Amino acid sequence: MIKTVRSGLWTCSRCLRQTPRLRVRDQRRWLSSAPGAATQVDTPHIPIDHSTDLKHDDSLLRQIFDSPPTFKDFTKPILKVMSRENVGLFRNKYLTTPQGFLIFADVTVRRAQKVVDKVLNASTLEDYKAIVRDLDRLSDLLCRVLDVSDFVRVTHPDSKIQDAASEAWSLVYQYMNQLNTETGLSNQLGVALANPEVMASWNEEERTVAKLLQQDFMKSAIHLPKQLRDRFVDLSQHISELGSAFVEYMHPEQTVIEFPSSKVYGLDPQIARLRTRGGLVRLQTMAPEATVALRNVHDEDTRKAIYYATRTASGKSIQLLEAMLKSRAELAKLSGFESYGQMALHDKMMAKTPESVHQFLLALSKRNEPLVEEEIAVLLQEKRKKLQSAVTDLQPWDRDYYMTNIRLAMRSRRKNDDFLSAYFSLGTVMQGLSRLFTRLYGIRLVPRDTLAGETWHPDVRRLDVVSDTDGHVAVLYCDLFYRPDKSPNPAHFTVRCSREISEAEIREAAERKDDYAEELPQFDSPIDAANDGMHVSQSSGTIKQLPTIALVCDFEENKGRNKPALLDYYQMETLFHEMGHAIHSVLARTSLQNVAGTRCATDFAELPSTLMEHFCADPSVLGLFARHYITDEPLPYEMVVDKLHIARRFEASDRENQIILAMLDQQYHSSLPNEKSFDSTEIYLDLQRNFGKLPPDPQGTRWQGFFGHLFGYGSTYYSYLFDQVLSKRVWDVVFSAGQNGAALDRANGERLKENLLKWGGSRDPWRCLSDALQDERLVNGDEKAMRLVGSWVDRDEHAK
Repeated sequence: MIKTVRSGLWTCSRCLRQTPRLRVRDQRRWLSSAPGAATQVDTPHIPIDHSTDLKHDDSLLRQIFDSPPTFKDFTKPILKVMSRENVGLFRNKYLTTPQGFLIFADVTVRRAQKVVDKVLNASTLEDYKAIVRDLDRLSDLLCRVLDVSDFVRVTHPDSKIQDAASEAWSLVYQYMNQLNTETGLSNQLGVALANPEVMASWNEEERTVAKLLQQDFMKSAIHLPKQLRDRFVDLSQHISELGSAFVEYMHPEQTVIEFPSSKVYGLDPQIARLRTRGGLVRLQTMAPEATVALRNVHDEDTRKAIYYATRTASGKSIQLLEAMLKSRAELAKLSGFESYGQMALHDKMMAKTPESVHQFLLALSKRNEPLVEEEIAVLLQEKRKKLQSAVTDLQPWDRDYYMTNIRLAMRSRRKNDDFLSAYFSLGTVMQGLSRLFTRLYGIRLVPRDTLAGETWHPDVRRLDVVSDTDGHVAVLYCDLFYRPDKSPNPAHFTVRCSREISEAEIREAAERKDDYAEELPQFDSPIDAANDGMHVSQSSGTIKQLPTIALVCDFEENKGRNKPALLDYYQMETLFHEMGHAIHSVLARTSLQNVAGTRCATDFAELPSTLMEHFCADPSVLGLFARHYITDEPLPYEMVVDKLHIARRFEASDRENQIILAMLDQQYHSSLPNEKSFDSTEIYLDLQRNFGKLPPDPQGTRWQGFFGHLFGYGSTYYSYLFDQVLSKRVWDVVFSAGQNGAALDRANGERLKENLLKWGGSRDPWRCLSDALQDERLVNGDEKAMRLVGSWVDRDEHAK
């Protein structure tokens, strides 16, 4: 069951590709548990007023991101004057000091153990009816520590707090692993599932979570004898170590490439000057300069040498990769699966089986082939023109070079210079997102001041997500500006998921006593204590944890300059993409934590975010906000058309590469690693030769040693391609490809929300997709459905 606990970080494959890089008692004294007792309050408790004028919210949203003086004034509220009491990170009252993380972890483990004891002692019908919500609460308790600690240890600038968060994470993770080796929880869940009366009492969400938990127990080999369970744990740890080493090492066989300066004509002169010593140009194989040289150097022999160097991983990298793949195959076999791919896909993915993935990729490849052939013909024509020769072949090291030549020629014919960033100040983009969500879903982003200790850096802006029907529905913390000590990867973190808090939990919080009250926080009310001081909603007669989300990017802030942070088109697209993940977390406010927000099928989670990339290219959406930061002139849409036309000119070739990598991921996680003759290099080269139209890598190369996603995405790398196709279909069918203002139609937004977004992982994603698209062919989610999805790919209108 505890295997369903996921990291709060959601860094998708698109985002990752952008960057190569205590003991304390668990009970506390409740100050106001007795009727009529006086409540001691740490900070003045003033209810948040969400009735602010819409125009004011809209204007202020832009200003707090674009105008440093406005943001500075905004962060001087009355509350801070009245009290400087530290409210804790994310208003979690445990997290006011580094030591607070350890207290939080210890209290959580003790609370969790009470839930474990309750489940293990279940004996009555009512006990078994409650078991799903009890296990979900157990999952939530652990996630409360794991998710916030995971965020803090990679984002917080204070090393002491990072270290404390890491220790808290380890304490809870170790406890979770102990639970995974015990059979009692699994057995009790089995008893509940076998009782028809219990099953009949559960709603759809509860039944979904029960099945997920049962499948997780099975995947953790808990049904095996102790000796084999111990082997499972050891193997899991070994795989983690091998995978981490593989990603960290990833070295080329040849680390430096040298050429006479006469052989690098076409390379950026500045790069050439910096890398030239004694008449020789020295390029680091893994440095960006080598990639730039492959695109721009005119001499074919030089490009060939660079290609071999950048496509040949070291022998050690290959050894680590193959050892990890063999260990995964053994782990799957130990768990009763034919392959690791089967083990990974059968319960957490829409595809369900490796064969379904294969059918999708085959259909996608077949549909993509003629588009690639057209692009190859264009490249070959460019090569003939450049060499003034009737050449008939295209070499692997020609592809990027001639693509670059063609794109440069397209840019030279453009009527407008690329000044797009002047229309995309960070504030206007955030304003545009709020306006878009208001039109589609009836929710808006409202700036809110933060209290002392609430954020991890002064640059962080807090936005409350406010619904026109349900009020305050989520909290969004935006850490969007570059800092030297901050990861450059854009990411969406779920710090706390939606989940219904029961009356029993609130009573438990009110009755809690302990012997170490001076070390533990004081809360304003039992409800406040039940959610650690963080925000809750109380609409529709239930109390729920509010989704608490952090968005992290690395945009350059123009501090000290008289202009706002300006985003280029792809940075704007990235922000839309990440907000797609956030809106999924906001709208999927389920009652159970295991299926809230992006806690859904992995190959479904990218759909809402990838869909947002279509919105940010739509003229009606851009018309909501894209205006020049000085003149206030609206964006000339033809500039966007030109930009996308150039960027997507060879989209089919890029897609072919992703298809082959997805096929490679499937092959590596099949039963093949069990064979003595397993050779990861030959498998990769064979796939290129059999399924690629582009020239394959030559013998002697072994690029797979640089494919770091094999560790994090084992057998699921296809999911980004899958969601690209699905999002385009949703865009075309639900939003009519943006025609006649359909991208801003509330009815279309409600259709997507009600049929797909609001369910999180609580409903079969195929049913969600079928309902949203009104296409019954999808509802079974079988191989036929996967094949159908693969047939939907077509040339993007901007690539024509």
